[in-house]
Amino acid sequence: MNALDCQRWAPHVTVATVVSRAGQLLLVEEEKEGRRVLNQPAGHLDPGESLVEAAVRETLEETGWEVRPTAFIGAYQWDAADGTPFLRFAFAAEPVRHHPERPLDGGIVQALWLSPAALQADMARLRSPLVWQTVSDWLAGQRFPLSVLRQVP
Repeated sequence: MNALDCQRWAPHVTVATVVSRAGQLLLVEEEKEGRRVLNQPAGHLDPGESLVEAAVRETLEETGWEVRPTAFIGAYQWDAADGTPFLRFAFAAEPVRHHPERPLDGGIVQALWLSPAALQADMARLRSPLVWQTVSDWLAGQRFPLSVLRQVP
C-alpha cells in the first residue's frame, strides 16, 4: 500500500453496546437491505462526542433504554462484503431505565431481549460477524476499564 492509499483509508467508526439483564441481552431487530437482521444497539460516532457518549446515545435511540457503561469489551476491525471498512468499539453496560414511549431510530423494527443461546441459534440473521464476536468476548469475561479510552481535548 502506498502513502496515497493510506490517506484514503477512512473506516466507519462505530460503537456497540452489550446490555445484559437476567441472563438476556438487549438486541435490535432492524431492516437492512430488505432483510430483518439482529444487532447490538450500535451506530456511528458523531463529531465531538466520546466513544462512551456515542454508545449511550445509540442505545437510547435504538432501544429506548438508558444504560450505564461498565466496561470496554474491545475494538474490532472488519471489512464488509462491499469493501467498507469498519472500526467498532464495544462496551458492556447495565440497563438503567426504559422509555417505552420513545420512538426508535428509523429502520429499527423492535428492541428485544434474547439469551446468548437464542442469539447463537439465529446466527444467519446477525447483521455482521461483529455481533457474535462481541458477545463471545463478553461471555468469555473480556472487560477492560473504561479508563483505557481517552478523549484528548
